[in-house]
Amino acid sequence: ESRELSDRPREFLKSSDLSPEQFREVVALGLDFKLHPEKYTTAMANKTLLMFFEKPSLRTRVSLETAMTKLGGHAIYYPINSLAPLGKKETVFDTARVITGMVDVVCARLNSQADTEELSHNLDIPFLSAMSPDAHPLQMLADAMTILEFKHSFEGLTFTYCGDFQNVAFDLMRMCALTGMNCRVAGPTGPGYGIPAEILAEVEELHRKAGTTFTICKTVEEAVTGTDAIYCDSFMSYGIPQEELDARLAILMPFQVKEEHLEMANPGCLFMNCLPAKRGYEQTAGVIDGPHSVVFPQAHNRMHSAIGALLWFTKSA
Repeated sequence: ESRELSDRPREFLKSSDLSPEQFREVVALGLDFKLHPEKYTTAMANKTLLMFFEKPSLRTRVSLETAMTKLGGHAIYYPINSLAPLGKKETVFDTARVITGMVDVVCARLNSQADTEELSHNLDIPFLSAMSPDAHPLQMLADAMTILEFKHSFEGLTFTYCGDFQNVAFDLMRMCALTGMNCRVAGPTGPGYGIPAEILAEVEELHRKAGTTFTICKTVEEAVTGTDAIYCDSFMSYGIPQEELDARLAILMPFQVKEEHLEMANPGCLFMNCLPAKRGYEQTAGVIDGPHSVVFPQAHNRMHSAIGALLWFTKSA
């Protein structure tokens, strides 16, 4: 196979597993499918995707399963739970060796970063993370695709994230560097919040290489002034117990995005949220249901970008 194909990584655990060129290539492939789906109807004929899910999923599961169908392939949904645990009846290593010989590509959304990495590292076939504690790379492809569709270029853009620092926020910081956008973030930094030191070091290095800026802001106002996109994620990520809600809201509500914040941004600023969203928490209803919001085109792009990723990592296009 060509050098370009053999240079493609096998694992997609976080957006920065791809070079800036590769990341944009996957986004472009998803956009090409969106424009010319007829070119790809048999691109993954007789190929099977296995999806392990330990956490709930609407967008990721539906987008991946539909993507495989549209490409002429097949998807298996395998829930990980107390009846079918991972790494209990047999080691994660043994599971990886078994499925390597049966399917063509694996996706997993697991509770543990270590399990995600162990599964991925022991496969001989492509692995796409369907979200882990450190990253959400398939979401990043959809987000980049959405910005490109509405803004036509990443050149000179400033991107802002407001709210809780979790996997999506970490990967957005990486994705901005890969696409050449300046990145600003605003969120709580006390105990139990903030950006882990090793992720911060990685993100700062990515932006240094890209020649873009990465800024941690004290307030939403500072973060949104003159920005081109504002992004929110849930204040109650999967797995956070409901009884922590009131304590978390006290810390997170100062970072809620309101209509007045969109007035401070550049004209045509996009409002984004990876969903699920709660109106009145991470953003007001007026923001997510207002004219700046692109959250539904963004969600639909989960499918088109998943198609790009499946085609690219399996070398089917």
